Amino acid sequence: MSLNISQIQKNFEKLKQEVEKFSKDIRIVVVTKYVDNVEIVKKLADIGITEIGENYAQNLVYKYEYLKNNGSHKNFVWHFIGHLQKNKVKKVVPIVDLIQSLDSVELAQKIDAEAKKYNKVQKCLIELKVSEEETKYGITKDEMFKFVDNILSLNLTNIKLVGLMTMAPFFENPQQTRPYFKQAYEIFKFLQQKIVGFDILSMGMSNDYKIALEEGANMLRIGSLLFRG
Repeated sequence: MSLNISQIQKNFEKLKQEVEKFSKDIRIVVVTKYVDNVEIVKKLADIGITEIGENYAQNLVYKYEYLKNNGSHKNFVWHFIGHLQKNKVKKVVPIVDLIQSLDSVELAQKIDAEAKKYNKVQKCLIELKVSEEETKYGITKDEMFKFVDNILSLNLTNIKLVGLMTMAPFFENPQQTRPYFKQAYEIFKFLQQKIVGFDILSMGMSNDYKIALEEGANMLRIGSLLFRG
């Protein structure tokens, strides 16, 4: 994608103005999967972007290592936001501050074991599946409380559950996402009472972020909105 950093900056400033109508405390994770040119990723720091998210482990590693050559990897908080396969955990854990897609007990155990090697407590969001779509991952509402109890009972010391992530189905009319976000918020508030430090609700993307904000999101994952003319 051929992109002009000044256009991205305009898009980002406009987005920030919209978001700040809700709160100045909303975290915007900029999704860089559409950006093949790592020099553009590097310049994102110059326009005030501090958090970036990748969907694929190999792209995460490539961009991180490229930026590490001159130390500019330190300008960002790194997120992993895609489906995480267990065999890719060892690539992701050394790099990211937050894994947003914890969706099984086995994955939690694998992350915990890997984080231990780095003497790191890996922060994770539980991925909540609110959609019926077969292609979506995550823990369903019905399985969520048992899942959380299972994780907590294992006393994993190198993993910390810090919130919930969800993805509504895509609708042409974003208003249709509202019930999905409402449900996620209710589950989030319930889990907050069970888990200390459970304070991130990551929901809302380029097409539906305003509805997500209205329904209580405090972290957004925004990609295509920023990277178009």
